[in-house]
Amino acid sequence: MDERTAPLRLDLRGLKCPLPVLHARRALERAAPGTAIIVECTDPMAVIDIPHMVRQDGHLLDGQETAGDVLIFRLRKAG
Repeated sequence: MDERTAPLRLDLRGLKCPLPVLHARRALERAAPGTAIIVECTDPMAVIDIPHMVRQDGHLLDGQETAGDVLIFRLRKAG
């Protein structure tokens, strides 16, 4: 990632499966290669769904953490 480029942030808190993964996938499809995307959501299924989608679509999961009830994923568009 270029240091001058801030990551794209998606606030998907409150959305239920499958919406967090669909929004994340759409953001990755529209992003330029190498773009970092930070996804914040509260759907417990996202712990399984988002990493699976990232691997399936060939992108990178740079990290994942939990802050209270918020799940935070750091994604990067492949290419």
